[in-house]
This record gives sequence, structure tokens and C-alpha cells, in this order.
Amino acid sequence: MQKSTIQLLRFHFSFFLMPIYWFALSQVPTINWLNAVIVFIVLHVLVYPASNGYNSYMDQDDTPIGGLEQPMQPTRQLFIVTVVMDSLAVLLSLLVSRYFSIGVFLYILVSRAYSYRGIRLKQYPIIGFLTVVVFQGGVTYWLVYHGCSETLATNAPWPTILAASCLIGGFYPLTQIYQHEADKADGVTTISYVLGYRGTFIFTAIIYVISFGLLAYWFLSTLQITGFVLLQLFFIPTLLYFFYWANKVWKDIAAANFKHTMQMNLIASVCTNLAFITILILNLFE
Repeated sequence: MQKSTIQLLRFHFSFFLMPIYWFALSQVPTINWLNAVIVFIVLHVLVYPASNGYNSYMDQDDTPIGGLEQPMQPTRQLFIVTVVMDSLAVLLSLLVSRYFSIGVFLYILVSRAYSYRGIRLKQYPIIGFLTVVVFQGGVTYWLVYHGCSETLATNAPWPTILAASCLIGGFYPLTQIYQHEADKADGVTTISYVLGYRGTFIFTAIIYVISFGLLAYWFLSTLQITGFVLLQLFFIPTLLYFFYWANKVWKDIAAANFKHTMQMNLIASVCTNLAFITILILNLFE
């Protein structure tokens, strides 16, 4: 396995997408733990890294990308490995259910359409944004909820699906803020580029307010009061860094750089993952 292939799969980047898994798992009434392990492996060990790798194969990045400050140049091997990983993901998904397998297959197709230069959904600011929000957010939440449920439930609560989409919707534009020029040079107009540096922070704040409104409605209506309070407490470091970074960007747009973006991603991911894992543990022992 070539070093560039391993690097560009960006396995560590799956951590940033993990809160949706723990959120969904924490809300499953009765968990099938074997399926929960399979679902985790399918998404975080196979599908997400393969998607990262394929995106790098298409983009041929020579500037920083999510999780990598100095990406290597991809080779044909990277493409082959992503196809193998996606195939394994679909086959392994069949152990959970046919609906889960179909969902994973659709996710892979959309992920390819997002990056493939013949379609390139990512080049359109609104379509690209909605593609990520819907599939990394709501669709992934439904897949985890369904796949990890003992009864393979298909009726995941709508407020949680919308909240998951908004969590990704608030997170995603910030990951693009340091890439405006590189993306534009590649023919890609991102939602962050359209919003501008300050607009990206304002938009993120609005989406997160909507997300936490939905979370408040769901947690309070299902009497998960303690869980909701814990979620607010865990989110404090993220809010503090968000406003600290926004203030720096307001004064100098040079602060909208790779370093601050990755620090924001790491803090938000650590806090959100810990919050939903804690809520999961509380629900298990109720």
C-alpha cells in the first residue's frame, strides 16, 4: 500500500463525522450491539475514508484539505482501493438489512457524484451544500438508527433527523472557509465562498441555533432533561472557540486559515462526541 493512498483516505477525518453516529445510537430504544459494530465499521472505516480518497483522487489537491495540511498526490492505486472499500461496505451492509445496504449504496453513489468531474455536485454552492447536509446528516442518522435498532425500525423521529442535518449544516461551511481561492481556481464555488468570511460565521450560528432548537424540542418532549443539560454543558468550549475565532476573522480575514479551521473542527467533534456518548450511557442505565 502506497503511503499517499493511506494518507489520502484520511481515516482520522471520520472522527469529525462521528457525532451523528453517537447521536443516533443514543436515541435507539433497544440496541442490537452486533449491528451497531457493523454499522460503525461500514461508515467510519469503509465508506467515509473511501469517499475522502475518491474526492482526493478527483481533486488532485496541492493545498491543505480537511485533516491534511500537506496532501500527497494520489495515484491509480487510491482509486482502486476506494472501489474495493465501497464494495466491501455494501456487502457488509447486507448483514444488517437490505434497507441499510441500499442506503449505503445510495450514499456512495451520491458521494461519487459530489466529486466526479463529469457531474461534480460540489461545484454548485447550494446543491453541494444540501448534498452534504442531507446525506452526511439526516440520511446517515436514519441509517444508524435503523441499522442499530433491535427491530430494524424505519421510523426514526423527524426532529432528530432534522437536527442531525443542521449539525452537519453548521459544521460544513466552516470547513471550507480557508479554501476559497483554491476551490475557485478549481472551478468550485462553495457555500462559504458565496457567504463570505463573516457571512460564513453568521450562517453557521443561525444553523446551530435551529439545530439546538430542534434538539431542545426533542430532548424535552421525550423527558431527556439531564441529557439536554449535559449537551449544553459539553457545547460550551465549542461556543467559546467559535466566538474567539469569529472575532479574529472580523479583525483580519487571514485568521480564516487551515490551523484555526482544524482547531474548530477538533474542539467541536470532541465535545459533541463526548456529549452524545455520555447521553448514550445515561440512557442505557435508566
